[in-house]
Amino acid sequence: MAADIGVLVVHGMGTAPRDFAEPLIERLQARLADLGVANGSVAWQAGLWSEHLDATERHAWERALSQGPVLSFLELRRFVLTALGDAVAYRRENRGGQNVYLRIHTSILEHLRALRATLGDDRPLVVLAHSLGSVIVSDYIWNAQRNHPWSLGKNSFECMHTLAGIVTFGSALPLFSLAVEPIQAIEFPPPQLTDPALRAAAAWHNYYDRHDILGWPIRTISESYEAVVTADHEINVGDAAVSWNPACHTRYWTDDDFVLPVAQQLERVVEAARLASG
Repeated sequence: MAADIGVLVVHGMGTAPRDFAEPLIERLQARLADLGVANGSVAWQAGLWSEHLDATERHAWERALSQGPVLSFLELRRFVLTALGDAVAYRRENRGGQNVYLRIHTSILEHLRALRATLGDDRPLVVLAHSLGSVIVSDYIWNAQRNHPWSLGKNSFECMHTLAGIVTFGSALPLFSLAVEPIQAIEFPPPQLTDPALRAAAAWHNYYDRHDILGWPIRTISESYEAVVTADHEINVGDAAVSWNPACHTRYWTDDDFVLPVAQQLERVVEAARLASG
């Protein structure tokens, strides 16, 4: 039996292991089971893209340690290198060949293609995107909705026309909006999502921790974001060691303050997908 919906999980800044999404997926599956959602109702796909930058950032780090002066706060410096390095490389156009932006978007396309193959057709899609991943997903959707030359999708699912839910967490979207004028959000729900049940269930929920300096509310970006983002939710994530400081940026993935409401959102989309399919 095919799954009712597909969920794409996209990581944020920094180097991500290939199994980065597993802790969140495992917890969401457990919460969905608690809510009575049958096993197999959701098909999952990890949206890994950091591999396009890992080697370059690792080389820069190794050279800094071996050939530069002695540095302090090495762990913090490494995080800054990978986090800010990702952001700078993603936005910088490389005129000598295919740029990092397009390589990353091509990875998103490949993950969508794999998820569609698992689902079997253009079923409803929900995207969970952390940090810089929320910017990448927004850009991908923007290009598809405006038939931009960098739009890569070839069918409805790859163009996210079936997008019935967005979850952003620790989102850096406000920071990236500073270079855009006027600030215009993507269309959500997409106009191609015409089924009444799915449109009623469609929601964009954004989660942030006030101690996370990289995560922000996003309805305040502009009137267009206020119109399409359902709600900004302030939560507190992480254990006693990090819940009060910026290190909490990496702790949304396994915190019940985040996992439970996301599972409830997925439950609503599953139910709507079943109604839509008759």
